[in-house]
Amino acid sequence: MNKQVLKQIQSLQPGDLICVEWSDASVGKSLAYGADVDVPVRSWGLYIAVLGRKSKHVVLAQNYFEYSNGFYEVDYTAIPLSWTMKMTVIAKQEVTSETATQLLKSFLAGRSRTLKRRTKNHA
Repeated sequence: MNKQVLKQIQSLQPGDLICVEWSDASVGKSLAYGADVDVPVRSWGLYIAVLGRKSKHVVLAQNYFEYSNGFYEVDYTAIPLSWTMKMTVIAKQEVTSETATQLLKSFLAGRSRTLKRRTKNHA
């Protein structure tokens, strides 16, 4: 894994608004060359945590809905750290650490949904 990415992760706090540059994988054919290709991606969201047993992922909350005090539904993206090339902090503590903690709790409790991604040519 990229040492720069590990260093960047250590400086993050839950609730920071970040941009993650990463490389997705294509399982189909490139229109021009007919070969497997890496697909550059930039994702923006609130840093929630790094999670995963077998493979670590950076979890970004991209939208959240507060139904009542402390109960959230979270649209999230989980990006494998091994695919991550760079992280940039856009705003420190975009949401409070208390809100970030509640988002994480809601995420872990299953009150989350994956944003729909393209399915053709996608790993």
